[in-house]
Amino acid sequence: MMEDIFKSAEEDMKKAVNHFKNEIGGLRTGRASTALVEELKVEYYGSKVPIKQLGSISVPEANQIVLQLWDSNAVPNVEKVIMEELGLNPQRQGNTLRIILPPLTEERRKELVRLLHKMAEEARVAIRNIRRDAKEMIEELEGVSEDEIKRALDRLQKLTDRYIDQINHLVETKEKEIMEL
Repeated sequence: MMEDIFKSAEEDMKKAVNHFKNEIGGLRTGRASTALVEELKVEYYGSKVPIKQLGSISVPEANQIVLQLWDSNAVPNVEKVIMEELGLNPQRQGNTLRIILPPLTEERRKELVRLLHKMAEEARVAIRNIRRDAKEMIEELEGVSEDEIKRALDRLQKLTDRYIDQINHLVETKEKEIMEL
């Protein structure tokens, strides 16, 4: 029973870290990245669809993203979403949209770092909530000695610390990327 609790807690913590990775992938750094646009939702024949399902996305240069859309009817909607969500004006050439990313100002970089830290704290809180739920389940187990419960809680804390360290490492790496000129 206790192993099931640990297995479940670890899976949930992995999911929280992966969600955080995906979230910060969309944070803009000094370089162009497909992650900046691929998850943006576009109205396409009555439903919201991520841009990555409407065409191919590439990064031919460090400050440029190119979207090659398969359906010309989707081009105006994709263009509109990019302007609204990212505040960027794509250049249109048939079914191709070119997005030129202007260099980030120092103020914008600091704002992005603040946003990164806020997102990281939300991820840490999610992991701590998973720990709390697992702790409650361990403490409610019947027929388990106090020593076993103490060992299990120590093990749970080590697991929690490991995943929080992963988040801290991701934050460190992303912060360097953002502040890089």
